[in-house]
Amino acid sequence: MQEVASDLNISVNKVAEGSFISDFKKLIKLRLTFLVVFSASVSFLIGSREQELVTWSNWLMLTIGGFLVTGAANGFNEIIEKDLDKLMSRTSDRPIPAGRMTTGQALVLSLSMGLVGTLVLMRLNVLTGVLALFSILLYAFVYTPSKRKSPVAAFIGAFPGALPPLIGYFASFDRPQISWVPIVLFLIQFVWQFPHFWSIAWVLDDDYKKAGFRLLPSQKRDKTSAWFTAASTFILIPVSLLPTIMGFGGYTVGAVSLICSLFFCWYGINLSRKLDIASAKQVMFCSFIYLPVVQLVLLFDFIVKI
Repeated sequence: MQEVASDLNISVNKVAEGSFISDFKKLIKLRLTFLVVFSASVSFLIGSREQELVTWSNWLMLTIGGFLVTGAANGFNEIIEKDLDKLMSRTSDRPIPAGRMTTGQALVLSLSMGLVGTLVLMRLNVLTGVLALFSILLYAFVYTPSKRKSPVAAFIGAFPGALPPLIGYFASFDRPQISWVPIVLFLIQFVWQFPHFWSIAWVLDDDYKKAGFRLLPSQKRDKTSAWFTAASTFILIPVSLLPTIMGFGGYTVGAVSLICSLFFCWYGINLSRKLDIASAKQVMFCSFIYLPVVQLVLLFDFIVKI
């Protein structure tokens, strides 16, 4: 009987451990966190190339610190929106609204990640740590509450969403230097977020309305919202070519960025013509592919040149 009880306890512990890991991944929005860390890593390597030196220990600190800081920001976001998440189908299974994690537990985890992550990034240089802390505050405590007040939330959220390239670039220097390179990397990610954000808002508009979120430019699925989305894809064309124009991205980077941007524009125009969810999904899936592909090409360009 004792052996059976022992085996049962082990099984229960394993289930609890697996449940915690699953809930932790949902709390920090793991896929989004990895995308943010990857974006910062690419910028770190570009900054390192300018110095002709890659300090891999610093890259590891950036990866760990960036992961923790991003996880903290997402955790605070879910704490603040816990009651609203209960109302939406896509978020009702998150650990806090589902009752599998208390607000206190999530707060301790988020505070711990934010503090440790910021301290790790501060060790690289002060500017990197300050930008990381600023991104947490702006995302969690300015962007998050603004989502129910105005469509301007998309503009506000684009700033913390575009900070990872700046953080990654400056992390590659002992003493950060001002140049056009991080600004260009920031601009690409900043502009990309508008078609990405609005296409998701179009697809999920019915669900978002349950929580009172006002995310589309006109607050509804209409021609105005569609044209705002399409216009943002047009703006991305010249912005995406800036790395090649300014000389830190080769012609391959320019060619791939142009092709991806043209596909993005086509889907944006298609949405403005059809005004349907299927077309918005095309824009959304294109946005999922666009940024990683462009950043992978930038990374490939870096590897070829070292």
